[in-house]
Amino acid sequence: MEEDCLIAYFNTFVPLTEDEITIIKGKAKKRIIKRRQMILQEGFPCKHYSFVVEGCFKMYGVDDRGNEHNIQFAAENDWIMDIGSFHSKKPSQLFIEAVEPSVVLQIEQQDLYFLYLNVPKLDRIFKVIVENKFVELQNRVLQTFSSTAETRYLSFLEQYPKLASRLPNTQIASYLGITPEFLSKIRKDVSRKR
Repeated sequence: MEEDCLIAYFNTFVPLTEDEITIIKGKAKKRIIKRRQMILQEGFPCKHYSFVVEGCFKMYGVDDRGNEHNIQFAAENDWIMDIGSFHSKKPSQLFIEAVEPSVVLQIEQQDLYFLYLNVPKLDRIFKVIVENKFVELQNRVLQTFSSTAETRYLSFLEQYPKLASRLPNTQIASYLGITPEFLSKIRKDVSRKR
């Protein structure tokens, strides 16, 4: 069952009691998402923390010329959300789209706050989750102006080891801020060195 994946994930941080598990399962809503379906669109507030049970998502922004810029990917056992929009209830400037057919468990804001109060362990767990996402983002910003494209690609492989073969070159190139052609060249260079 999908909720069991979420409980197993939480249990990697700290074991949950049966009562806590029952409360959590009552607040996590399953959704089946088609490939290319949006779970967040620019201009609307982010209403859910989404836990990926199956599949893969990208979070991206669109510039004035209509070009997509991937900010984050999330696959199995990961979370995806616009944290700022979620907590402020302001319209998001981002999109979250399924790259593959997917299954998610979503927790709405009022349900998340309910869980913080009734399962205090989750307050600590989500603090760690958000801190880890913040560290990822900081590292990514640093790499953008201080690393070569090859270094950024190697970091991508380290952060998302299972996604390199699941994502098209165009998606990875957008994340790295390079063209798909340049990414192909980097991939050849990297495989030659190994």
